[in-house]
Amino acid sequence: MNAGRPSSTRLRWWWVGGAALVLAGSLVAGVMVGPIRIPPIEILGTLINKAPFVTIDTAISDRTEAILWEIRMPRVVLAVLVGSMLSAAGAGYQGVFRNPLADPYLLGAGAGAGLGATIAIAYGPATSGWFIDPLPLAAFVGAIGGVALAYLLGYTVRSGRTAVTLILAGVAVAAFLTAIQTFLQQRQSETLREVYGWILGSLNTAGWEEVELVAPYVLVCLFAIFIGRRLLDVLAVGDTEAGTLGVRPGRIRLVIVVFATLGTAAVVSVSGLIGFVGIIVPHTVRLLTSSSYRVVVPLSILLGGAFLVLADIVARVAMTPAEIPIGVVTAMIGAPFFAVILRTSKAVVS
Repeated sequence: MNAGRPSSTRLRWWWVGGAALVLAGSLVAGVMVGPIRIPPIEILGTLINKAPFVTIDTAISDRTEAILWEIRMPRVVLAVLVGSMLSAAGAGYQGVFRNPLADPYLLGAGAGAGLGATIAIAYGPATSGWFIDPLPLAAFVGAIGGVALAYLLGYTVRSGRTAVTLILAGVAVAAFLTAIQTFLQQRQSETLREVYGWILGSLNTAGWEEVELVAPYVLVCLFAIFIGRRLLDVLAVGDTEAGTLGVRPGRIRLVIVVFATLGTAAVVSVSGLIGFVGIIVPHTVRLLTSSSYRVVVPLSILLGGAFLVLADIVARVAMTPAEIPIGVVTAMIGAPFFAVILRTSKAVVS
């Protein structure tokens, strides 16, 4: 697999520092930029006042502070969580399937989430008075169910439980679930706009509730993928060779896929289907630093969050006062990027 420069497997401190600076800069920009520009000094003063036992005088108005703390901050934090999770999941999938074109939706998570969301939108009851919104719950269950079906199908194939088998099973399951979704949309055509709005992805309804909902899943799954990054390097040599080193490729593949899928299902349940993040960020890291997953995974976590924050800024301001779905922005960047990877990569799966 030609996944980037065959450089050192060590994670250089300046790579981490540079990625952290990019993330920090994107966070500042994400909080500042919008229909109402908030100066950095006012942002800093508000953050200091949120700290215990510290109070300073600031010129920020109550309205601007509400915009900052109740709209901008949760949206930026959620963008970081979603971007980091999709990037790490993409790196994990690319490692277990030994293919730089793999993404977090490869095994049917996206199709399952789309079907679940469609059912909730088209047939779900009114949500007023509900303890939990059924839309993210349905999308979450659908994503998990889609990948579970793909795994069950792949592991019943008599030719063997290989990466290729799982990929083909994921393609079949995704096609089947998408067909069901299309049928339901045709039956409930009045919900098409809302369904497509969800599918294209958006963070414009982000609040602290959404952050609190997905943060535990994301943190646990990111930690699991981070811990398993060394084993992804072992899988890169092939299943047979990995087996001679005492590694069980099937078990590693299952564990990484479970955590990558769980995290992906959690974030898409509140953000919709934001494409290409899991391809753009890990592959860019490979091109700029190293092809080793000891490097790719941690840097993808940092830069994935930064990338989605910046993409969300474009979605917010490109057509003010209207807002572009963030999935459209990532697709406009990702589709040409995907084409370049397709022409230059030698993808190998086994």
